[in-house]
Amino acid sequence: MVTVAAPEVVSEQSPKPDEPEDAARQERRAALATALVDTVPRAARVPTATYRLQINPGFTFRDAEAVVPYLADLGAGDAYASPYLKASPESTHGYDVTDYGALNPAIGSEADHAAFVAALRRRRMGHLFDFVPNHMGVAGGANAWWQDVLENGRGSPHAPCFDIDWTPLKPELRGKVLLPILGDHYGAVLERGELELRFDPEAGTFTVWYWATPLPVSPPSYATILRPALPGLEAMLPVDDGHLLEFQSILTALERLPGSHETDPALVAERQREQIVAKRRLAELVGASEPVRDAVEAATAALAGNPADPRSYDALDALLELQSYRLASWRVAAEEINYRRFFAINELAAIRQEEPAVFAAAHGLLLRLLGDGAVTGVRIDHPDGLLDPAGYARDLQLAYGLELARRAFDALPEPERDGDAWDDLAPAVRERLATAGPERPLFVVVEKILEHGEELPSDWAVAGTVGYEFARATTGLFVDPVSRKAFDDVYGRFVAAKPNFGDLVYENKKLIMRVALASEVNVLARALNRISEQNRRSRDYTLNNLRDALRELIACFPVYRTYIDCVEGIVAERDRRTIEAATATAKRRNPASDPSVLDFVRDVLLLRDRDELSDEQCAIRCRFGMRFQQLTGPVMAKGLEDTAFYVYNRLVALNEVGGDPAQFGTLPAAFHRQNADRKRRWPHALLTSSTHDTKRSEDVRARIAVLSELPREWRIAINRWTRLNRKHKSKVDGSLAPSRNDEYLLYQTLLGAWPFAPVAGVERAAFVARMRAYLEKATREAQVQTSWINPNAAYDEAVSSFVGAVLDDTKPNPFLDDFASLRDKVAVFGAWNALSQQVLKLTSPGVPDVYQGTELWDLSLVDPDNRRPVDYGLRTGMLRDLLARADDPALPADLVAGFSDGRIKLHVTHRALAFRRDHPDLFTDGDYLALDATGPRRDHVVAFARRLGDQAIVVVVPRLVAGLTKGNPVPPTGAVWDKTTLPVPDAAPGVTYRNLFTGETVTVGEGGLALGDVLGTFPVAVLVRSSGDGGGGQALTPA
Repeated sequence: MVTVAAPEVVSEQSPKPDEPEDAARQERRAALATALVDTVPRAARVPTATYRLQINPGFTFRDAEAVVPYLADLGAGDAYASPYLKASPESTHGYDVTDYGALNPAIGSEADHAAFVAALRRRRMGHLFDFVPNHMGVAGGANAWWQDVLENGRGSPHAPCFDIDWTPLKPELRGKVLLPILGDHYGAVLERGELELRFDPEAGTFTVWYWATPLPVSPPSYATILRPALPGLEAMLPVDDGHLLEFQSILTALERLPGSHETDPALVAERQREQIVAKRRLAELVGASEPVRDAVEAATAALAGNPADPRSYDALDALLELQSYRLASWRVAAEEINYRRFFAINELAAIRQEEPAVFAAAHGLLLRLLGDGAVTGVRIDHPDGLLDPAGYARDLQLAYGLELARRAFDALPEPERDGDAWDDLAPAVRERLATAGPERPLFVVVEKILEHGEELPSDWAVAGTVGYEFARATTGLFVDPVSRKAFDDVYGRFVAAKPNFGDLVYENKKLIMRVALASEVNVLARALNRISEQNRRSRDYTLNNLRDALRELIACFPVYRTYIDCVEGIVAERDRRTIEAATATAKRRNPASDPSVLDFVRDVLLLRDRDELSDEQCAIRCRFGMRFQQLTGPVMAKGLEDTAFYVYNRLVALNEVGGDPAQFGTLPAAFHRQNADRKRRWPHALLTSSTHDTKRSEDVRARIAVLSELPREWRIAINRWTRLNRKHKSKVDGSLAPSRNDEYLLYQTLLGAWPFAPVAGVERAAFVARMRAYLEKATREAQVQTSWINPNAAYDEAVSSFVGAVLDDTKPNPFLDDFASLRDKVAVFGAWNALSQQVLKLTSPGVPDVYQGTELWDLSLVDPDNRRPVDYGLRTGMLRDLLARADDPALPADLVAGFSDGRIKLHVTHRALAFRRDHPDLFTDGDYLALDATGPRRDHVVAFARRLGDQAIVVVVPRLVAGLTKGNPVPPTGAVWDKTTLPVPDAAPGVTYRNLFTGETVTVGEGGLALGDVLGTFPVAVLVRSSGDGGGGQALTPA
């Protein structure tokens, strides 16, 4: 097992005073430091493409190793793995890391991991690793750092790792961590005997168990348990008995331990040292003395209590009051929790990566893997949760550079070190790396969600985002903007309302701040209240005024967060505009409120009047501003992605992470602008279409987008279906269930997720179960009729029953008979949409990512549906057959005719990935040129060229294919393009191109390329300029 020991005390150590050095030695040391910095790569290794693997106990390192040959044959440049550091027991996703210094033993051993990495190296593939710096899993006693904090409170050496408010407003919580893990109120749980004190004689420790969760008992409070046993032992044993004297000595040692409130490093170290000794002595004593063992067991049993006598639990209650945690019902978390979490998940506690020692402890293993070359790039999960994302990215790049420099130093012969140790050189190397070293030697991408029109801050030391903005733009290409008004009418009439998406987001963000994140808002409000008291012009603002203003401002925030540098007092123009816009919107939505309160909050956030403040006042405002920035993201994510996206169902293809359902479609010109901007600013950002977090797979969205071209058919169909299925609804609280809104969502979901091939028996049952599970999640996330916090069992059952009834094929079902026609049409058009977006992803500026399994049709919904096992045996066999038929001229026609089996998507994916791998410079450095078609079908095509020197390709894909084929479910090929042509600059008549997917040759005519020829037999094209084209260009060889 790979492990990295955490520091004994997580705190900054003062540097030792420098010893006098002669000038010559300093000069030699400076030269060596410069030479070591020069060994760090000036630029990061950039993948040609990535393939995302969900590694978990069901798909281990050995399983990943086994699919590497397939990934190489497919054309993937890097294996992109989900988190696989040690995580909570039974974790299926890895985002609940419990030990940054160890691999997850449920996934494999160090040898298994090494074998996986070796397989990648043999095929010259890289490894992009998903790292989770923002939070750790703290459930079930699996996190040693967290358990130590529970045991020792503020006096734990790991207390600085977590973002805990040790001085909350509630007096009973001061110096404690609220633990909202109980299934009922504390008193009820205690008096039912569900909290059990146990003694471990091997370790000499006491633990309170709540079912399977261990809660450590603070060592000083051991004396509370043990002291009642002393009189009995004194009566039983001689006064000079060695075991009795040792027992008395242990009690004294326990009672003299520094308290949990002590944070002085010396006292923290003393407490850690002495309690280890005391526990060991107690374990040895009970092992050596039967009377003492019996007395300890009796003392433990005395706190057991009896459910028939509530007062019998007083002693255990008193013991729990001595601990550095306060047990509570899970329902208490929203209003009183005093540690920062990932969103509103109590089991995921936030980590303070801004502390250098915490950063070092959390990144030791990652840096070792990077230094070994076992990992070649990093994806950063949820950077918006970090206090300073830009600073974190710089720290990571610097740490990577230092790791490589240290390894270069270790490899030097002893004479070249000139007697220096690495610690002597490290400060100089760090300084040179920070001031003159490469800014981005490591490939890093961040899971940053950009709202429409928002840009990634240019000073982040990363390659770009993970690509949700690309998914938004590509999905939008296949949504017909002409149908916006029609869809507003269809949706509004069906649900008997006129929902406004902006209003829904606003209301749901306020809902989240009320039911899930109230504690975080209250903490901010109290901090703001203290700030308001610092000035006579703001002291009259009440706590309630300020809390309301904060809620309104956050609810009106147009982006996830800002990145104001409160320490340096730097406010970027983009952040100023964001806060000004949020303030203006909040004022418009609250005309009866005092606008000066919002102005006050705005001015605090924008660091105005900073010159008039004392250093202490600046520090207080800085802490407030940084905490505010950490809160707006979770509120946006929960209010938008996890709530409003399940309430506003007009066209759910648009309800995607990073998406904007209010924006009905993307014009090709906007898509080209985004691509050109990425090429200029973030050429190595990831391009995604499906991920483990998407609400629907790329292929489901591609299907549902088809409805935008068929508004009349959609309107007629859903009105007919609701009449047919009305008999399956149930009365819940006086209304029919499911609601019309949830029913509307179901019909879109069925069209998007229905399998291509007929399903029966076990497969049919599995599909129905998936639809039931999805609707349960969707309706609970929406928080309209039911929710996770307050589930409405009657409504949940009504929805489940409805889904089962409308999908029941064991008896005549008029709905299924009627549904089939539109279902089949949408499936055909959706397939062509999906092929188009796949080609766009694989050829646009950036690094394309293929989510596991999506090289074939993937009709998955939100997690856990999109994390089901992938059949790699099927995919390997299909790819092998395609490779065997690579030169078969009949292959393209066979793929089009049999499109439903998914081979056509695999073929397109393989050919494009292999071509990228063989011509990396074209895609990394090549120009991007948007192309505009001419002729009657010009609005139905997206095209662009990539050029680098003599290398050139032309990418051509159809869009809005239902309109292109006039509603006939046929391939968008040949004659449907009428006389539409594609002018290609610098391609004179007679220049020839070869189609990467078919091998066919097309020739440029007087007006350009005839789309009826380019897409004559195959629905998408990547045209590679041939040799002898009249332009003196060198041929590119298709894969």
